[in-house]
Amino acid sequence: MSKAVHVPLKGGFSFDLCKRNEMLLKKGIHAPSFTLRKGMRFSAVGTTDSTFVLALADPIVSFFDNLSPPRSSLKMSKASVHVPLKGGFSFDLCKRNEMLLKKGVHAPSFLKTGTTIVGLIFQDGVILGADTRATEGPIVADKNCEKIHYMAPNIYCCGAGTAADTEAVTDMVSSQLNLHRYHTGRESRVVTALSLLKSHLFSYQGYVQAALVLGGVDVTGPHLHTIYPHGSTDTLPFATMGSGSLAAMAVFESKYHEGLTKDDGINLVCEAICSGIFNDLGSGSNVDVCVITKGQTEYLRNHQLPNPRTYVNAKGYSFPKKTEVLSTKITPLRAMVEVIEGGDAMEE
Repeated sequence: MSKAVHVPLKGGFSFDLCKRNEMLLKKGIHAPSFTLRKGMRFSAVGTTDSTFVLALADPIVSFFDNLSPPRSSLKMSKASVHVPLKGGFSFDLCKRNEMLLKKGVHAPSFLKTGTTIVGLIFQDGVILGADTRATEGPIVADKNCEKIHYMAPNIYCCGAGTAADTEAVTDMVSSQLNLHRYHTGRESRVVTALSLLKSHLFSYQGYVQAALVLGGVDVTGPHLHTIYPHGSTDTLPFATMGSGSLAAMAVFESKYHEGLTKDDGINLVCEAICSGIFNDLGSGSNVDVCVITKGQTEYLRNHQLPNPRTYVNAKGYSFPKKTEVLSTKITPLRAMVEVIEGGDAMEE
């Protein structure tokens, strides 16, 4: 009777009978290979002098039939070998998932990028809002970043998309607006910033990934614009951008009306940002608000903190001692000057 061979599930077979394998290889017989399905069970494994037999449930599967003796003469081990899945995720509900896929039910997906920026026009000016989470793929890179960028004393801009692009574009246009104010001696207009931003983004055909909400108040009144990465723009009484824009827009469309007061506008902006924070994986942390009125700008940094830390260690956090300095040697440096007398005089 041949010994039973335990076959672990590791992408192929583990042949413990090395001498038998070497003999088979010398005779030109190579080991079989096949793909295992999830949940496949081994009933028994046996060998003879000229064949390798593997039983998978019923019936017995035999390899090298041209060399195999009649199956009636084979004596198989009665021991049942169960091969558990080793490591990784345990797919216990794989049959249910396959049934759901056949019926057209697909697994849910989630967004990997995120920002929620909003803006609205109220009776005295413009209110901008943004969350403070900066993501790097699935990682929260910064919990309290600033997404409301300074453009001019009367103009601010919220940025969504690649953080480096939004910073660079807004800083560049802010510098140009500053030079324009020095040259003309007048207050910057919102339409000037809009034209500079959209022309720059359009020239790069979307490769500068900056989605912006521009708001400000000038001599012609309050203005609110959205600028897309390809350079297209919209002029609206309220606007949202970013991956959390749908949740924020739902709040605006249901509660916004003309003639909002300052307090009502701030509360509505905070509610829209919180809607994005709690319904979008890429938005989170705190709420920043910027209120722009005629001749005055109020930047409310961390106006709301909807996600406070639930646990803070009362004893604080201790860190291991740093590497101590064992010895110190100071070598003074002296200037070495060599004076050479004589020589040729300098030519005039």
